[in-house]
Amino acid sequence: QVQLVESGGGLVQAGGSLTLSCAASGRTFSDYATGWFRQAPGKEREFVATVTWSGGAAYYADSVKDRFTIFRDITKNTVFLQMNSLKPEDTAVYYCATTTTATHSPVYSSLYNYWGQGTQVTVSS
Repeated sequence: QVQLVESGGGLVQAGGSLTLSCAASGRTFSDYATGWFRQAPGKEREFVATVTWSGGAAYYADSVKDRFTIFRDITKNTVFLQMNSLKPEDTAVYYCATTTTATHSPVYSSLYNYWGQGTQVTVSS
């Protein structure tokens, strides 16, 4: 069973950068993609970005495209989310998640089988 551990969250000023890490233990060849979702207070959880383990195809939400970059290190079973030009509206708990469902659109939270505990990202104005 996959276990996901996030790290790298924190407090940053608007315009700053943070890099989140998601270490996946127990990963198998059936794991299709690992990505990030976020949930702000009073809002629903939303898709941020995801990357496939085979091929490294990346998908982004429109709200983070051109500011965030997701990539994976297969040797370390780790997925990174580099976040630049952060805005106060990026403030949320960020969750790492893995799906075993091969799909052309891995952006729906319902597809994801395994979830981490989350890490807080706070962007001050």
